[in-house]
Amino acid sequence: QVQLVESGGGLVQPGGSLRLSCAVSGRTFSRSTMGWFRQVPGKERTFVAAINSLGAITYDTNSVKGRFTISRDNTKNTVYLQMSSLEPEDTAVYYCAATPKIGGRIASTLNYEYWGQGTQVTVSS
Repeated sequence: QVQLVESGGGLVQPGGSLRLSCAVSGRTFSRSTMGWFRQVPGKERTFVAAINSLGAITYDTNSVKGRFTISRDNTKNTVYLQMSSLEPEDTAVYYCAATPKIGGRIASTLNYEYWGQGTQVTVSS
């Protein structure tokens, strides 16, 4: 069974940085596509970034605007989301997700089979 556990969220001032981590159990991590999504109350969960097993990366450029960086460490079964120049609009619960699928609609929540419990990120002065 695959389990995902996010960490690294918290309260940060506008313009600050945070690094989220997602630790994944299971031996299939290196072959999985990993994604980060975020959700604010009352709205749907939206795509932030994804990285596949070959290291190919996709960002939602509208929201990320070059401020976020996704990476993975297959030796640690962990995927990261480095966030900088944070804005109040980035406030959300951030979720990581995993799928063994190759290709598909990488920005769709329907593409992912496994989800973490989420970590709260609050950007406020």
